[in-house]
Amino acid sequence: MTVEKARRLRDEERGQQRMPLDDPHPGSRKQREIRFDHARPEQVAQARELLAVLERLTVREGHTPHILTVEYEIHDYTLQGLETALVRQGFHLEHSVYAQLSRAVIYFCEETQLRNLQQPERLLKQSHEIYSKAWEHHPHGDHDDTPPELRSEK
Repeated sequence: MTVEKARRLRDEERGQQRMPLDDPHPGSRKQREIRFDHARPEQVAQARELLAVLERLTVREGHTPHILTVEYEIHDYTLQGLETALVRQGFHLEHSVYAQLSRAVIYFCEETQLRNLQQPERLLKQSHEIYSKAWEHHPHGDHDDTPPELRSEK
């Protein structure tokens, strides 16, 4: 039995559903977990009330008492923006290695996706034509600019 299968069986037995770290959520609708410090369980309810008033943001309880699950459009919110706002309001997030690593990956992915969405789409057909015309004007092959009379004399 693999470690992943054991975790899946354990979570099924407990009635929990774990969001895998490698689940990329490729579209613009994101579902993320905000993990709070275990020492301050009252902050989860306070944060839920605070986030619930935001438009186009769905907030629900996570699979453990110190986690909130949020759903949002990448055009409206990012996980980094939500967590930064919570920290500025005095909330304390989990600082385990797993939480920090998953945060860093998600921040990077969302930032990259936003940057890519802001770029205009390239028309591949036009770029192919541009490179083809440039190749036609570029000297290539066995072309030698040296005059023939200088090439034969040695």
